[in-house]
Amino acid sequence: METFRTNEIAKLVGVHPNTVRLYEMIGFISKPQRMANGYRIYTTLQLQQMQLARTALRTEVLQNGLRKKAIEIIRLCAACDFTNAIVCTEQYDAMLVKEIENARSAICYVESILRSDYLQEQILLNRGQTAAYLDVTIDTLRNWELNGLINIKRKQNGYRVYDKSDIERLRMIRTLRSANYSLSSILRLLNKLSVDRAVAVGDVLNKPENNESIISVCDQLMVSLEQSRQDAAIILNQLTSMRGMK
Repeated sequence: METFRTNEIAKLVGVHPNTVRLYEMIGFISKPQRMANGYRIYTTLQLQQMQLARTALRTEVLQNGLRKKAIEIIRLCAACDFTNAIVCTEQYDAMLVKEIENARSAICYVESILRSDYLQEQILLNRGQTAAYLDVTIDTLRNWELNGLINIKRKQNGYRVYDKSDIERLRMIRTLRSANYSLSSILRLLNKLSVDRAVAVGDVLNKPENNESIISVCDQLMVSLEQSRQDAAIILNQLTSMRGMK
């Protein structure tokens, strides 16, 4: 049976040796045997568990329990419960499919808003009325404004007033936030739409621009979800192979 030292398994996986020790401590891999001098000895099992954990954590999709499910898979694999780990991976994939469908539906809905004239007549609402109309909280509207997603006009008395174009913009924001698109990606889209309403909504949402120095997973949500599905397929193959070797 092939064995590895800590630094060897770290090099094979592409992590720091401390990461290997951390994964052991938090239950992401099985406990290795130790030599008389206390040095850890890892086998192919721990190597495969490390590889699976790195694959599962490669894309940080956090919404709606996805990260929790990925960690559940890792822990089941570490416990050598490969059958339940496979079941869990299939559930994880189904969750990803649902998230992808939600993300796509949000894009389609935004495109329908851009094509239609939802509010035929002019409308003027205060913040409370707008929150009720959109079924969101006043704090949510305030947050979107503070983050630069919308700039609201004010009356002479200083009160904010939301008109037809504001409501349309807020409906798009609400829809995209409900599908877990980031504030940054939504702002990117809204800025593009202010210049050209015929832009490809999905492309803009999922392709950060070069001047965006910090990119999160939800700044390219669809790309991240699709990558996670590919990783789920890899994990499923890994688990099937490991179960066959048990």
